[in-house]
Amino acid sequence: MSDIGEEPSVRVLISEAEITSRLQELAREISRDYEDKDLVLVCVLKGSMVFFADLARKITVPLRFDYICVDSYGDNTESGEEIELRTDLSESVAGRHVLVVEDIVDTGRTMGYLFDLLEGRGAASLAVVALLDKPARRKREVEIAYRGFEVPDEFVVGYGLDYRQQYRNLPYIGALESSSPLG
Repeated sequence: MSDIGEEPSVRVLISEAEITSRLQELAREISRDYEDKDLVLVCVLKGSMVFFADLARKITVPLRFDYICVDSYGDNTESGEEIELRTDLSESVAGRHVLVVEDIVDTGRTMGYLFDLLEGRGAASLAVVALLDKPARRKREVEIAYRGFEVPDEFVVGYGLDYRQQYRNLPYIGALESSSPLG
């Protein structure tokens, strides 16, 4: 990351223990709400993969997995106007209850794009579970059925979230800090 000057530091916002505890609560709510339903968890790659895996193991009802990859950031720290579908689902969601697993709802554009796409494919119901919610940057309203944590308007990394494909392996959520501007 030499193109931004010095190496950024990471300030812990949400600890590993806080994440683990909140995941257990979310899994209980989801298991209760989707009992006796044909549930498909859709992981939004790449940022949601850690959250998705940990959450899925805690959900107690039968479910299916699928994956979708969209890009709105590229190598930037700001979400762009254009959403690109990079990898589509492998199975139909028609008639199924879809729970989209997202790392962070920021501007709401990506979630809006995914909801429009999946509603058009005939999902029986559609909801989102987001590890992080950053309402200060919202451009499009999104109903978050299951919210992990609200975060301030800072660039966050860790627990699957990245900056230029780095920091995903941190076991906590942190704010990326640098004396040089990020981007």
